[in-house]
Amino acid sequence: MQRKMIDYIVVCVNEFAAAKNMTEREAYRYLFAHKGIEFLIDHYEIEHTLSLADAISDLSMICTKNGGTV
Repeated sequence: MQRKMIDYIVVCVNEFAAAKNMTEREAYRYLFAHKGIEFLIDHYEIEHTLSLADAISDLSMICTKNGGTV
């Protein structure tokens, strides 16, 4: 995995945590369990060109489709 991708995923996890009023650890575990991290890795080339607000929205939709309730 490239350093830029790792940095982007960290930023997304932190922003998701802030948006959903969670700790970074809780956000990472939630995103991992509901395929949000997998989504960011698989779609990095597109997602990193979008705003963070769009990325957080996409993560919310993906996690909801995979059983998430946050």
